[in-house]
Amino acid sequence: MDSTLTPFFKPRGVVVIGASTSPEKLGYGVARNLTASGYRGAIHFVSQKSGLLFGNQLYLSLSDVPDPVDLAILIVPPNATPEAIEACGQRGIKAVTIVTGGFREVGAEGAALEKKCVEVARKHGVRLLGPNCIGTLDTHLPLDTTFLQPPMPAKGSVGFISHSGAFAAAIIDWARGQGFGFSQIVSLGNQADVNETDVLPEVAKDEHTRVIALYMESVSDGAKFIQAASEVTKHKPVIALKVGRFEAGQKAAASHTGALAGSEAAFDAAFAKAGVLRAETAEQMFDWARALETCPLPSFALSGGLSEAERRRRPQSKGGMAILTNAGGPGVIAADSLETNGLVLSQLAESTLEALSTTLPPSASIHNPVDMLASASPEAYAACLKILLQDENVNGVLVILPPPPMFKAEDVAEKIVETLKSDSLLSGKPEAYPYGHTSFGTPESKPVVIALMGSTLVEEANKVFQRANIPTYPFPERAASALGVLAKRAEYLESKQTLKVSETFRVSEPKDNSVDSLLTAYGIPTAPIKLARDENEAVTIANEIGFPLVMKIASPDILHKSDVGGVILNIKDTASLKSACTKMIKRVERLIPPPQIDGVHLQRQISGGQEVIIGMVRDPLFGALMMFGSGGIEVEGLKDVAFALAPLNQAEAESLMRRTWAGRKLKGFRSIPPVDEESVIDALIKLSHLAIEHENIAEIEINPLRVLGKGAVAVDVRVKLRA
Repeated sequence: MDSTLTPFFKPRGVVVIGASTSPEKLGYGVARNLTASGYRGAIHFVSQKSGLLFGNQLYLSLSDVPDPVDLAILIVPPNATPEAIEACGQRGIKAVTIVTGGFREVGAEGAALEKKCVEVARKHGVRLLGPNCIGTLDTHLPLDTTFLQPPMPAKGSVGFISHSGAFAAAIIDWARGQGFGFSQIVSLGNQADVNETDVLPEVAKDEHTRVIALYMESVSDGAKFIQAASEVTKHKPVIALKVGRFEAGQKAAASHTGALAGSEAAFDAAFAKAGVLRAETAEQMFDWARALETCPLPSFALSGGLSEAERRRRPQSKGGMAILTNAGGPGVIAADSLETNGLVLSQLAESTLEALSTTLPPSASIHNPVDMLASASPEAYAACLKILLQDENVNGVLVILPPPPMFKAEDVAEKIVETLKSDSLLSGKPEAYPYGHTSFGTPESKPVVIALMGSTLVEEANKVFQRANIPTYPFPERAASALGVLAKRAEYLESKQTLKVSETFRVSEPKDNSVDSLLTAYGIPTAPIKLARDENEAVTIANEIGFPLVMKIASPDILHKSDVGGVILNIKDTASLKSACTKMIKRVERLIPPPQIDGVHLQRQISGGQEVIIGMVRDPLFGALMMFGSGGIEVEGLKDVAFALAPLNQAEAESLMRRTWAGRKLKGFRSIPPVDEESVIDALIKLSHLAIEHENIAEIEINPLRVLGKGAVAVDVRVKLRA
């Protein structure tokens, strides 16, 4: 952890430089909130005039302020900010939050001023938060250095880090009506110095923080972010909302891999590598945060995250969820939504079906989803929920509660809460986790989320659930998404517990500077390509490597050879070879503008098996980005591709492949015979290490990698070096 950031979060004393007695000024708002927050450290104000403000003396100079003071909040004009930082540095204050705007966000002049602030700060070992930020909040310390309208957010266990101060301010107000609070809030502003990667571990080590939500517009250093986030997610879940998905313009690429790998694919891969859960919307980010904050994790992983061997070992009923409802329509919506989120419905045990049939009227549906009918009483909800939770095949329950026609929704809520709090569900173990504590891998860790549908008729029920710290969602889709993220988190933790380090492989010295030699050195089999400048050389080479052959035009100006008739397959004899060579060169010579032609490439034709593409493009933020997908000429049209960050281990390579039809098809499909899947995994892992160890390579692509019944061969390889 970075001890230089401690004063931002646990200051012994705070000074507000630019405090104001005018209620319309930001300096007044910061002073008001700091005083009203209940902060127990020293509070000091520096202003342009003396007197008192909220019972605290106003000093005319920082030099007059008594100790202790190790955090300064600056609310001074932009041009005066470097001087204020200088004064803080001379005083020994090591943490400065710059609230003031008017820096990099306004143009070149502001950027130069911001740079000067950083230079002054570094001279004195001062860390800067901001500029152009709203500061920090800690509801438990407590501490409020913002200028936002009171009151402070409610105490909670969600830490929130935001690149946008305005977004953070809006979320704080929105959360007040949603029944959940925050542990800490950090507004980063322009990130002239302190950035999201610096702050993430600091928020994570807070004892009151269970979940971290991160609003991101960019990342300061991709590699450092992955390293920091990977350490944090071992202990606490991190949810990221990365905005700015659609960029104007696309970089030029020399391969399919480069053309298909946008920055968002890199962010997806980076988040997956670090165990960060990526939300699609702000609403989803906080839906997930509420579930992860309060619910136990299911003791299973999503089926999509398991290897084939692991899936075969587990009963089909495992990994399932149950739906409890008093209305058929919402139950169907919930079932669809669970499947959309990678979950399946539990196959209820016979004992469960018998217990449900005894509890419910004959016309009720006791099969999952369990539809108790509109007449379901509070007692029926409680009894059925208890029965479902005791079923070993049920790993979580989605309860749907629209306004009951015969009962009060709050009465149903009370009975549900009683059921979830009862000792009987915890197998009589006093040391077992209570509901609302995030546990993992225990028999009693079964999450329950509520789809509380309606408005005024369910208001009181919502309050009951809020007091019990049980998450509610207005529609089944959002409740199912919450269960889905709990499963993803469980899957990630399980993968970390069971992950085996990939076996090391021997890298030999390349015989020469060719691509074939480099791949061979890493143990990736190739079909060597040789250049023939004319048909006589072509005949000589053909006699060396043997028929049948593939011929390809050799030209640095032609990227996609098949598009211009620059590929001829299945050349079986010398006569066909000479004829093909003459025809190909003449055909390509007629192109406009005429390309440079170096001759033809000849390669032994490898038939059979399946074609896939594997490749790497070096992302400017995160480094080597690996791709896998459907190979051949249709790769860009099909876009059946997936990405992951290098280096890959066995589990990551398997997951990368399973996300595509090309990867799933390797096991065989209808008339397509199965091929050697392990050889593809091996090639992906080795290519990822090659990419890490050869930073001079900007892009490398094997298309196709022909996968045979035993083994795989790199048939066509393209490499682009970094400038």
